[in-house]
Amino acid sequence: MQVVQPIKDVEKIKEIQTILKKQSDRDWLLFTIGISSGLHLTDILKLKVSDVQDKTVVSLREERTGKMKSFKLTDELIHALREYNKSMDSNDYLFRSQRTGQPIKRIRVYRILNEAAKQAGLEDVGTHTMRKTYGYHVYLKTNDVMRLKELFNHSAPSVTLKYIGLV
Repeated sequence: MQVVQPIKDVEKIKEIQTILKKQSDRDWLLFTIGISSGLHLTDILKLKVSDVQDKTVVSLREERTGKMKSFKLTDELIHALREYNKSMDSNDYLFRSQRTGQPIKRIRVYRILNEAAKQAGLEDVGTHTMRKTYGYHVYLKTNDVMRLKELFNHSAPSVTLKYIGLV
């Protein structure tokens, strides 16, 4: 199993966003929501247009734990989602395959992120990188490991610090 790391450099995050935006709005949105929410990829992929439409806060039940999770959408995400969703129905998946209409697969997300990361000169990037990146940057801003421990459902603060690449 590959161990992935958070993206610690804000400039590298922006570089990956630029690479993804050139590819597709879907890929940019997926990554940006991933690093802005701290959600598991499975929960991100299950998002539908109705889950985010005309909202500033998105709430959902986490598949893995059954707990309710909420995250605030930035103004940039609200605007981007409004544009992205214009031609979609409310029960369409946000991150759907053009071929099937179903959510894209985890392996597809891995390939999208990994290719963008390589173009940006990064290694050790995978689907958990988004969640780890979120945690790393929240910790830098708040220094609140207990909040992240609860959010990530970890057993101890030391597990959280290791997960976000600080030990």
